[in-house]
Amino acid sequence: MNQPGLPSGGVLERDASAWQGTRHRYPETAVEHAAADLALHAWLGRFTGHVSPAALAMAWLDWSSHLLLSPDKQAELAAHAASALGRWLHYSAGAAVARLAEPVAPLAEPITPLAQDKRFDDPAWHRWPWNALSQGFLLQQQWWHRATSSVRGMSQHHADVVTFVARQLLDCVAPSNFVATNPVVLATTCERGGMNLVGGALRAARDGWRAWAGPAAPGLLPGRDVAVTPGQVVLRNELIELLRYDPVTPQVHAVPLLIVPAWIMKYYILDLSPHNSLVRYLVGHGHSVYVISWKNPGAEERDLGLEDYRRLGIMEALDAIVRETGAARVNACGYCLGGTLLAIAAAAMAREHDRRLASLTLLAAQVDFTEPGELSLFIDESEVSFLEATMWSQGYLDTRQMAGAFQLLRTNDLIWSRRLRHYLLDLPERETDLMSWNADATRMPYRMHSDYLRRLFLNNDLASARYLVDGKPVALTDIAAPIFAVGTRTDHVAPWRSVYKIGLLTDTEVSFLLTSGGHNAGVVAPPGGAGRAYQLATQADNAPYIDPERWQREAPVTEGSWWPAWEAWLAGHAGPLVDAPHLPPGLEPAPGRYVLAS
Repeated sequence: MNQPGLPSGGVLERDASAWQGTRHRYPETAVEHAAADLALHAWLGRFTGHVSPAALAMAWLDWSSHLLLSPDKQAELAAHAASALGRWLHYSAGAAVARLAEPVAPLAEPITPLAQDKRFDDPAWHRWPWNALSQGFLLQQQWWHRATSSVRGMSQHHADVVTFVARQLLDCVAPSNFVATNPVVLATTCERGGMNLVGGALRAARDGWRAWAGPAAPGLLPGRDVAVTPGQVVLRNELIELLRYDPVTPQVHAVPLLIVPAWIMKYYILDLSPHNSLVRYLVGHGHSVYVISWKNPGAEERDLGLEDYRRLGIMEALDAIVRETGAARVNACGYCLGGTLLAIAAAAMAREHDRRLASLTLLAAQVDFTEPGELSLFIDESEVSFLEATMWSQGYLDTRQMAGAFQLLRTNDLIWSRRLRHYLLDLPERETDLMSWNADATRMPYRMHSDYLRRLFLNNDLASARYLVDGKPVALTDIAAPIFAVGTRTDHVAPWRSVYKIGLLTDTEVSFLLTSGGHNAGVVAPPGGAGRAYQLATQADNAPYIDPERWQREAPVTEGSWWPAWEAWLAGHAGPLVDAPHLPPGLEPAPGRYVLAS
């Protein structure tokens, strides 16, 4: 069904003048009076990795002053240090004697690394003297964790920051990072006559040159290696391209599906290689799938805000889908930031009695930001103000600045382990579609990212029903559509307990699924992979609240991928099967233009 004055076939190309006057511009008055401050902070950010030195100084001052005024804590730390030293000396001596008297059963180690710490897994680390080195490091790490936490009177945020920074500094000097103190590297160096170090040095030089020259093109190209599911671009405006995927089954569900990915990365994480493409999986099960492909913004888009992303993204996409298909209702799925924005749009639509959403699926998406995980370490008033200065000077948050923050959250996996493999052991890079996608980041406009950090992270406006859309607050409790929420167990970006809060903040039926894996690999989990499992339980709209720990204990565990469970739930809200429609061609074939922009 077409509206008067709009082109037929569902293909629409917007004119910029149609929306230019509706944007809410960033309040430049405040910026004009702080230009010198912003310029100074932007300049300082080049040398601090865009981390506020004032924020770090306040955290360390909070810790040191309260520790100085805590004699009991000091005595506890002194006693712990003496105990740890005694344990280490006893273990080291026993390990040395055991080494001379081989073969004997290995000694019990004083401390075991955390489950996610794989630095000392190699059997070589359990032989003297390397076991003494690794145990000494782990005991120091344990002492510093105790020293920087549970200091009476210290704010929890500052405690988290100091503990995090202490861990990063310790990771820099871990014995696994150096040739002379890493038995695996020493053995490889002897076997290869030092050529592993030569090759690693050349690799480091190449990586340094690439970092200086700017971000490189992804190894796997969208439309050629990934994002190859056949489809059409059916809408393009100043912020999005809407992709419609071709049906591959004789019949399709009557209710189409709109997928809203995060704009911090390219959409094709959900359409990687054919064997692990969620889009291809859904199309193969008879769903009519539409996906938003966000534009990679530059300095000229500095004034685009969250409201622009809602209007030009979700709302225009919904209008186009309804116009093209004639469907009265649409299922919607949002991933990460896209899920947060989708929840905002759904609440605003419910407030205005717009019932076009048949269901909501939120993949690793938060709507309450009181417990956002380690990302909160980089988000307080001082840090956000400092980051705004960088965005003010260039008009956007750069991809390398975002990548650096995420790498700090997982330094062992993303920094030190990689340097060990590539620079000391000279092991080749394993190119995968997920790794290539991860390197294909997008920028974020100044105003949008400032809106996001202040209104959601700092003020938690959405969960508190203070978030304004069209000048009026929206409430998640207004949402009547059933919700399917997915959390991942080891998510550093959207911790699953935070994602779980959607059931506490809404008055509708919520099916919550907890799956193995992290923020990306947990979502991209096609059937057939090994070691996958999930838990799923549904909470009715009038059911009593169940806390996340009890939910995790009681929800049944199912081995395998979570995709079939979600597809079955989605099919229950997708209406009857009808003959696949013959739709006209779009503006151009998928994946379109925006995904190719660097």
